[in-house]
Amino acid sequence: MTNSPRTEADLLALLDALTIPYTLHRHAPLFTVQESQAVSRDMPGAHCKNMFLKSKAGELVLVTCEENRKIRIRDLERAIGAKKLSFAKPDLLLAHLGVTPGAVTPLSIVNDTDRRVRVILDDQMMGADLLNCHPLHNEATIAISTPDLMRVFAHTGHQPERIDFDALEQAALTAQAG
Repeated sequence: MTNSPRTEADLLALLDALTIPYTLHRHAPLFTVQESQAVSRDMPGAHCKNMFLKSKAGELVLVTCEENRKIRIRDLERAIGAKKLSFAKPDLLLAHLGVTPGAVTPLSIVNDTDRRVRVILDDQMMGADLLNCHPLHNEATIAISTPDLMRVFAHTGHQPERIDFDALEQAALTAQAG
């Protein structure tokens, strides 16, 4: 990222400029999926879980899936053709997506102006009408339609890959049972 990270106000101005409707829900800071579930129970739509990963070769990957997904990183590696993925350090997260741990969101891609981050999306999650994610911080949740999220990616020049997370989750369950 070459510029200062965008703020919530910058993000909302971008959505307005792109004529993308959204609903913003303010709440106490949320750091985990469990905390998020307690707050978001009454919000319609799918709720996002995000992972910012780095491969051994230095590839940066933003993974967004439904919040309840249980997957194994090794299965994800095979599905996307990456080797030795691990969670990226907070300094890389801030440098490339302009957010801190607990605030990762698919919308943080607006800060990846160099387009270094590969975006992986849960194919089943993308079938939802609405997605709920953070607006570049964890003190609010923004609801946006899945087609409009794709418009944000197109605007930033990112081409997300959709992966069958049902299959990844089944592989994890099979491995756990075996």
